[in-house]
Amino acid sequence: MKKYILHENAGGAETRLDFKGSLNREQYEVVTGADGPCLVLAGAGSGKTRTLIYRLAYLLERGIPPQNILLMTFTNKAAREMRDRAETLLKYRPKGLWSGTFHHTGNRTLRMFAREAGFKKDFGILDQRDSRDLIKACMKKQNASVKQETFPKPSVVQSIISFAVNTKSTIEEVLAGKYPYFLKFSGEIKEIAELYDRKKKGSNNMDYDDLLVKWKWLLENVPAIRGRFSEQFRYIMVDEYQDTNHIQADIVDILGSHYRNLLVVGDDAQSIYSFRGARVENILTFPKRFKDTRIFRLETNYRSTPEILDLANDSLRNNRNQFNKALRAVNPSVERPVLVEVKDLYSQASFVAQRVLEMRGDGLELRDIAVLFRAHYQSAELEMELVKRGIPYIVRGGIRFFEQAHIKDVLSFLKIALNPADEISWIRALTLCPGLGPGYAARIFGHFRGAGATDLARFLKTDVSGILPGKARAGYGRFLGIMTAMIRSGPDAPPGEMIRGVMESGYETHVLANFENAKDRIDDIHELINFSHDYGSAGDFLNDITLRESFRGETALAEEEADEYLVLSTIHQAKGLEWDVVIAIGLCEGQFPHPKALAGGSEIEEERRLFYVAVTRARKYLYLVHPETRYDYRMGTVIARRSRFLEELADRNYEVWQVSSGGYHASGDGEDVIEV
Repeated sequence: MKKYILHENAGGAETRLDFKGSLNREQYEVVTGADGPCLVLAGAGSGKTRTLIYRLAYLLERGIPPQNILLMTFTNKAAREMRDRAETLLKYRPKGLWSGTFHHTGNRTLRMFAREAGFKKDFGILDQRDSRDLIKACMKKQNASVKQETFPKPSVVQSIISFAVNTKSTIEEVLAGKYPYFLKFSGEIKEIAELYDRKKKGSNNMDYDDLLVKWKWLLENVPAIRGRFSEQFRYIMVDEYQDTNHIQADIVDILGSHYRNLLVVGDDAQSIYSFRGARVENILTFPKRFKDTRIFRLETNYRSTPEILDLANDSLRNNRNQFNKALRAVNPSVERPVLVEVKDLYSQASFVAQRVLEMRGDGLELRDIAVLFRAHYQSAELEMELVKRGIPYIVRGGIRFFEQAHIKDVLSFLKIALNPADEISWIRALTLCPGLGPGYAARIFGHFRGAGATDLARFLKTDVSGILPGKARAGYGRFLGIMTAMIRSGPDAPPGEMIRGVMESGYETHVLANFENAKDRIDDIHELINFSHDYGSAGDFLNDITLRESFRGETALAEEEADEYLVLSTIHQAKGLEWDVVIAIGLCEGQFPHPKALAGGSEIEEERRLFYVAVTRARKYLYLVHPETRYDYRMGTVIARRSRFLEELADRNYEVWQVSSGGYHASGDGEDVIEV
């Protein structure tokens, strides 16, 4: 098979850059020696972006024309950063370079060969909303089952179809694995997917998935196109290769089949996006697909202390399916990571808030501290504590726990029960019921207000069927059922009991049908029930949450520092970022690792990689917090065993702090207790 070899003086270009002086030994070997199929295992904080940019500069300085180089990334932000840094390094813009995301490159190719793919050159691209609207139109042409309340809404159908495409799975396989409650509708969803494809083609439109699917089809089925691009791209570089899906890996393999100068850069230890269709197997099997693959390792870490890296390496050794690697620190020692043992979730929240204030008092800025968690619901108690203490915070890449739509949905029913004059809650709660839009909801509330707007129990017995059509009456019947049960319970009923009533009366069905991440949202609501346990009444519970909203934005900090925020984030959202201090909370079995992974196998290994990602976000200080008990509304107070990811660690890699009502101290060392 033909292979392009880059010689020292290829193109006769003169070297301007000091590659050896600008790179460490590991990076230099990649930059100057990565010809043929090469896999670069780039550990966390090891300078992978710098390595890719210098590799690009090296190729250009050796005379490789820009148009013969392809650099693919996963996000537009990463693509822009690489282009900007490359131009700064080179002092010029390499015109003709192919660089950008997979979807950008697919679109560029399809614009050139749209006719061969069965489209006109001026084809349109459907964004997420356009795609959802077209699927909705397809659903209207289906039989009566699509109109059932339990049938997935267009956005969920869109996610099902997209996941099937990107993982090369059937609709049935996707439903069985991710949406088992929709398996009975597999036939209808397949028909919708087929009609959706026909409508796209008939209107000369592609969606984002098509930019990959049609691109791959061209490369596989049109030899002239495959030959053109595989011969044009003498050198191909792919960033974040561990996040590629089936289709993307196939495209890379085809494009690299001629010259075989294929450089894929990634870290199997940070492959955490299987729920999006990413396959860790792509990076693990690369050397098997390209038998003469050279493997490079970037193991010099410029981010974290030796102690943090020792703990990270120790954890990762427990994964079997991986490339062995061990990160080495450049930075000096600071202190060992700390395993913090707290009594419960409230003690956890109190410890985090207190420790954050202490570190800020020692000179750290809040923006240099991050609190990470496996799932969003784990932040509920902490968010309340931060508000009470006046510590400003942001939830990165998401919405604060109590501001999420599904949380506000269930609380709207409680608010009506306690304050029948709350028009906003009436409208929100009514429009959650089938057949009731904002217009009918406003009409019902207007009827209530016209009846005096004081006695809710009496109004719920009033016949309003005359102002509603048949479908809306059914929806109002659900509303009546929920509210009648709440009125019967009375304003002093436990809030958890009232929330369970909302869920059991149809809201859980609503979540399953309307949200792609339905299980996560249901987990959030279950945690809301747990959170409400310590409140004597629904009134006290809602008052506390309302006060929380009123105090939002007020801080204990000086006015000129009001733009400083503590960062809260799920670990998935934190990938690629770093902070001086990382506090990982909720490290209990059944919480982290996630319950879905407890059966073992590939799922538990991905969870361990997620723990590794959390740990390696920290530059100087790392706190791993384990609540010893937690409340579960189904079982009461339960013992929360340490996460297996903590149990696997050698004792030498961390110290233990015990937190009590009086404070916290290092276990067994006799240090002074610091009050919480």
